[in-house]
Amino acid sequence: MNLLITGGAGFIGGNFGRLALQSAGWKVGRLVNLDLLTYAGYRGSLADLDGDSRHVFVEGDIGDAALVAKLLRDHEIDAVLNFAAESHVDRSIDSPEPFITTNVLGTQRLLDAVRGYWKELSSERKERFRFLHVSTDEVYGTLQAGDAGFTELTPYAPNSPYAASKAASDFLVRAAFHTHKMPVVTTNCSNNYGPYQFPEKLIPLIIRNAIEGKPLPIYGKGENIRDWLFVDDHCRAIWTVMQGGRLGETYNIGGAAEMMNIDVVDTICGLLDELRPDPEGAHARLKTFVTDRPGHDLRYAMDFSKLSREMGWKPSESFESGIRRTVTWYLNNAAWCEAVEQRSYGRERLGLDNTKAET
Repeated sequence: MNLLITGGAGFIGGNFGRLALQSAGWKVGRLVNLDLLTYAGYRGSLADLDGDSRHVFVEGDIGDAALVAKLLRDHEIDAVLNFAAESHVDRSIDSPEPFITTNVLGTQRLLDAVRGYWKELSSERKERFRFLHVSTDEVYGTLQAGDAGFTELTPYAPNSPYAASKAASDFLVRAAFHTHKMPVVTTNCSNNYGPYQFPEKLIPLIIRNAIEGKPLPIYGKGENIRDWLFVDDHCRAIWTVMQGGRLGETYNIGGAAEMMNIDVVDTICGLLDELRPDPEGAHARLKTFVTDRPGHDLRYAMDFSKLSREMGWKPSESFESGIRRTVTWYLNNAAWCEAVEQRSYGRERLGLDNTKAET
């Protein structure tokens, strides 16, 4: 099977590409990796794949229909997996336009290019072809304590510019199925964590700051709850859905690991106390409560029983095992962290809605 993955130098896409090429049972003949290498896409994250002749990296935009069409034809692609997205809520508050450009317009242009290619395939190849769109639990809005988890039937109620842009992209993929009969499937995941995550996100930011003795910023009271999904589990779920998901359907993917942000921070601090003690004292002393994010969703929780029932998938990592693997990886890969931060990010606070209207 020949794959085209978009956003494959980012966090989830890069981990998926690595698993796809290194998992014997996946039988990937060629993996074409298209990434624009914006601030969170880092070519160095793929260094361990450079010796694999099956991996073809192309720097480019999913909105470049001519480029996408050429890659599809030249490499005889059998499936497209769309990981490409602007994905940080705080950045979407500060500057929503790039989220519309990539997540909405980019998705539509990608769909158009793929549809043109798919229509010209032989009947047999057309039947086997798949387009898998990777999305988020944030499209569903927020839950209160005690509410049941989001299901695939939960109405969309996005509350941030990021979530709104992803909701729009999901609807465009749905429309491609119902209007054009394209062989699409969508996955909506909970909060991912693991190796190679850009350090603007909570877990890598806390790890990096704690190692350096810097304040550990916790939004509000730290009581916001997320369902944490180890990235390798997410990638295996995506592969499972691509192989066995029903066309036109959506599948939720969760980690069965709901935790308050403050508890996540405390867990990381405890692991660092064990793995790299600070002579100045316990890492938890660095916890600092800061102004909350505007419109901060209280709780996300995913009901992934549909995926489990239809395809037998469930997460293999507990939060305890996954976070230990993650902390250990960041401790052992300081050079990667420094390289990505030097390009475009100084761990500054984002998402405070400080933009001023022009007069």
